[in-house]
Amino acid sequence: MLDLLWLLFISLQAAASPHQDLVLENLLLRHQLAVLTRPTRSRPSARLRLWDRLLWILARRFCAGWREHLTFVTAKTVVRWHRQGWRLFWRWKSRSSGGRPHLSSEVRDLIAIRSRDNRLWGTERIRGELLKLGIAVSNRSIRRYRWRD
Repeated sequence: MLDLLWLLFISLQAAASPHQDLVLENLLLRHQLAVLTRPTRSRPSARLRLWDRLLWILARRFCAGWREHLTFVTAKTVVRWHRQGWRLFWRWKSRSSGGRPHLSSEVRDLIAIRSRDNRLWGTERIRGELLKLGIAVSNRSIRRYRWRD
């Protein structure tokens, strides 16, 4: 969290500075140094967190010379992160809203009781009786929840 606040402060400072390219280069190099000094036993690219990747994605988006300042991962990696982020965004954006609402357990039990007590009633008759009670259910749902011997 402290790293995030530090990066936010530095990036705001970079936006207000007249030497934006130099300040942005300094920000990117300092960020890499901060990542490399994190204590971990694995390779440097495994030390990256979500906010680190987001910084490089934004640098790719808004800085023309972002490749020159990149030392610990390849440019292809940053492009891959960016594409993965877009894929996740559009998968989330186009997700399904659900489908048909499920029948309550009371209605399912009522269908089972009606079909068990009145074995000669078909799906249409049970549907008609439920409509008299003010319950609108499709024939397919009734067939699914009917009582069977």
